[in-house]
Amino acid sequence: MNGETIVEQIQIIDSKNHVGETVKIGAWIANKRSSGKIAFLQLRDGTAYFQGIVVKSEVPEEVFQLAKSLTQETSVWITGEIREDSRSKFGYEIGVTGIEVIGESHDYPITPKEHGTDFLMDHRHLWLRSSRQHAIMQIRNEIIRATYEFFNNNNFVKIDPPILTASTAEGTTDLFETNYFDQKAYLSQSGQLYMEAAALAFGKVFSFGPTFRAEKSKTRRHLIEFWMIEPEMAFMHQEESLEVQEQYVAFLVQSVLDNCDHALEVLERDREVLKKYTQLPFPRISYDEAVELLKKNGFDDIEWGDDFGSPHETFIANSFDRPVFILNYPKAIKAFYMKPHPTRDDVVICADMIAPEGYGEIIGGSERAIDHDYLLEQIRNHNLDEKEYSWYLDLRRYGSVPHSGFGLGLERTVTWLAGIEHVREASPFPRLLNRIYP
Repeated sequence: MNGETIVEQIQIIDSKNHVGETVKIGAWIANKRSSGKIAFLQLRDGTAYFQGIVVKSEVPEEVFQLAKSLTQETSVWITGEIREDSRSKFGYEIGVTGIEVIGESHDYPITPKEHGTDFLMDHRHLWLRSSRQHAIMQIRNEIIRATYEFFNNNNFVKIDPPILTASTAEGTTDLFETNYFDQKAYLSQSGQLYMEAAALAFGKVFSFGPTFRAEKSKTRRHLIEFWMIEPEMAFMHQEESLEVQEQYVAFLVQSVLDNCDHALEVLERDREVLKKYTQLPFPRISYDEAVELLKKNGFDDIEWGDDFGSPHETFIANSFDRPVFILNYPKAIKAFYMKPHPTRDDVVICADMIAPEGYGEIIGGSERAIDHDYLLEQIRNHNLDEKEYSWYLDLRRYGSVPHSGFGLGLERTVTWLAGIEHVREASPFPRLLNRIYP
């Protein structure tokens, strides 16, 4: 080709495979600084961040002057040699020999200084470009990837339940209602009931999709829209389900440790702390024991039959060094479909997994009631429409089996594993959608 040298185009994340080679990278200018003879460009390309070094004596004058004039978030083609850089967390840099501007950027609103949360949320579409947000989303992506790996490796079948539903899994007060061709329909708050039907067809299934809760909560623990992973398992009792749950969570933690090293560095997340969360089994405590523990330690705002609030969950979690299961809650505060305890009328067979470090419940699950008449009675007691649940009762009429399941909230799990302080940092949505987040 007329003696031209073909330069390979790579991504920053692949720098380790091209040390000593001259390459071409498409990137944005995240930041820059310069002395009299050297310009330092902080470059990002969506895969990682690293530094570009422009030495005045080693490049044409116009290249050096261009480097000094580049503004934040200008997009460029960078040509240069990949070098190891032991001083940086990433470990590599590029010695720049050529710069070509692709798209200019002027007066970029998010500068390298402190900004208020409201300002950042109003500019969420741009805030995603920052190194911290980038790291959070990398961890989120790894949790999603690892979820599919775990369930595929354990012979689960992925099933997608409907987002618009005619019935509810947990009650009508927290539902978004919509008109569906002159019929009432609701945005799904859980795919669980449909997953029970799928489990009785495929044995072990899981769903992974958006759920909606019409809660006017202003705590950091509640989101209007979030993503949930909901496995359901036929021929399985609660104790076996708890084993699946702890194995799954430990797998997620290990996957983040194995594959998100740079993101954890950016977030300053202590890897040694995370390693503890891979040690199985996780501790277990009954609801009765949890109430007693709280009362003994000065919590006079909790009585048997109350649901736990954030301070209660945090204290219980801090009593252990790993995620902890709280077992068998009162029937009155749990969903209608949970299996009653065999020797007690006041509790059901269920469990919540509470994450350490004050992040609260990340999993809720139970063994499901399989007695047709009991379930019909519960539907009536909860003032639910029997006709809307006739298909659900069919699952108890035609070859029902013991089955259990659970739901893990993706956003809260991201918050916990990334070690971030505010749950809305984990959301990928612009402020228009994210305004509802606390």
